[in-house]
Amino acid sequence: MIENKSILITGGTGSFGRAFIRKILKEHNPRRIVVFSRDELKQFDMSQHPDFQDPRMRFFIGDVRDRERMIQAMNGVDIVIHAAALKQVVAAEYNPIECIRTNVHGAENVIHAALANGVSHVMALSTDKAANPINLYGATKLASDKLFVAANNMAGGHVTRFAVTRYGNVVGSRGSVVPFFRDLIARGTDHLPITDAAMTRFWISLDQGVAFTLKNIERMYGGEIFVPKLPSVRVTDIATAMAPDLEQRIIGIRPGEKLHEVMCPADDSHLTLEFDDFYLLKPTIRFTDYDYDYATTRLGEQGRPVTPGFEYNSGTNPHFLEAEALKAFNAQAMGEPAS
Repeated sequence: MIENKSILITGGTGSFGRAFIRKILKEHNPRRIVVFSRDELKQFDMSQHPDFQDPRMRFFIGDVRDRERMIQAMNGVDIVIHAAALKQVVAAEYNPIECIRTNVHGAENVIHAALANGVSHVMALSTDKAANPINLYGATKLASDKLFVAANNMAGGHVTRFAVTRYGNVVGSRGSVVPFFRDLIARGTDHLPITDAAMTRFWISLDQGVAFTLKNIERMYGGEIFVPKLPSVRVTDIATAMAPDLEQRIIGIRPGEKLHEVMCPADDSHLTLEFDDFYLLKPTIRFTDYDYDYATTRLGEQGRPVTPGFEYNSGTNPHFLEAEALKAFNAQAMGEPAS
């Protein structure tokens, strides 16, 4: 699918973008890789890293809020991975307009630029927080998901198709709990702050997220939301795995924070198909130019409807990582020896 193709990644200097590019440079043969982001220092630092000193690499400074710049950047591009977003839940609660401009208006600009340039595949990255959102960040990502699904109607007779990949918390990503706890431990803290003792999250490594996204580009028709089957973790078990002797101090849920995460809402159970290692949410709307049977992917994988009222929830997920298994998972995900 991506051999000899030109690929653009918005937010390409972030954790996902760097891991995605490493993988395709190592395992595939893209014609060109375009990193589109707004921070010139991050682009410079990335360009100096040995992993990215490759003649196929291009660095394009711009903001997804700028439609004309996006149209320029996508000239000659075959595949777009849309990873750019404002992602901090609390920051979004205090700065809602900025979050809307990047996550919603930016998504609209990606869509228009892709259509204007005849891009073949657009895969937008979403989040568990977009399902039944209670915070501004999740609401903007739900709006973004809806835009990308509906964009398949806008495409009409054009070649461009749009789909969404939705997954949970990435181990070790910037601003996530593992590096936060690690920093506290390194500074000699006498306790780890826990927002709520019952809190759970879905858990995925960066490599898993990259591999799932790549596979979804191959299996997509257009209009799907892909959700991987993941283990859940308890926040208290994360703290125990990292510092078993430290006190865990309850501090209360932060603004916009959920107790449990949902990736397939019960209200969408009539649209949800279960496959061996992932779920697929069919579009809520019908497309005027095509009508796909999403129960069979382009790779020939067979899905089946879930039971009415099914909800994929981190709190009721049958697969939990306990403290010892979590410790090993985190070490592997971050490329460290398990201790």
